[in-house]
Amino acid sequence: MQSIERIGERFWYITPVSETDRPILGMVIGDQKTLMIDAGNSGAHAEYFLAELTKRQVPRPDIVCLTHWHWDHIFGLSALTEAVSISSKETKQEIEKLIGLSWTDTALDERVQEGTEIEFCATAIKKEFSTHRDIAVTLPTLSFENRIEIDLGGVTCILQHVGGDHASDSVVIYIKEEKILFLGDCIYADIYAEKRNYTIEKTLQMLELLETFDAEYYVLSHWKPISKAEFQQEAYMLREIAKLTESCKGEKPHIIKKYRDQVKRDLNEDELEIIEEFLNGYK
Repeated sequence: MQSIERIGERFWYITPVSETDRPILGMVIGDQKTLMIDAGNSGAHAEYFLAELTKRQVPRPDIVCLTHWHWDHIFGLSALTEAVSISSKETKQEIEKLIGLSWTDTALDERVQEGTEIEFCATAIKKEFSTHRDIAVTLPTLSFENRIEIDLGGVTCILQHVGGDHASDSVVIYIKEEKILFLGDCIYADIYAEKRNYTIEKTLQMLELLETFDAEYYVLSHWKPISKAEFQQEAYMLREIAKLTESCKGEKPHIIKKYRDQVKRDLNEDELEIIEEFLNGYK
């Protein structure tokens, strides 16, 4: 069950749904403008969020920004006609590639067989659009390179390209006065490869950028907002496993032993999975 939550005075969000791959959507409330973070995986997703916010006297968005090109973050954009939409140039280029594709069950299944779509996403699309398949891929109105700052009145949003393995176009949104960093999916693995993977260089570069922001809350699109301490723990795990993958030359037993020695305990399932994903991306 989705719920509407609030952090601080100016940030609202809707919780994710794993079955249909609905990510967290955010709304930043300025004195003059409102900014929505991600468009949702369908018009129904976006409209449900906005309807719930209306009950709480939160206005509809003037601006909607996209964290990256994946379907679950952009398919709702066609329902947000009153808002100015913005993305990185790379995100816009990736969305352009989706225009003209068919989204029927047959077409989705064919793309899964070809390897251009993954089974998880195809299944989620079928469930989200179970009664109708009126998917209209919409391009953002504005695009930027690297970084842009938006003053909403009393609160500033910084959109920063950070890349990473999940999607090379990943952008984070830093809500400066609230000290909230909306991560989107940037710290997740590449899910479109033959094997889920992280690469050493992209991970370390991304973490270096993320740690330049003075945040107290970090929002992961398919999980929840986490504290600074929780983020630092996650970043430590990714960085250390990345470094060990390189120093141990991809030798799994050595990586496990050295990381276990560092944390002084047996490794949990998540850590073992991350090690496997770095090994999948190791060259």
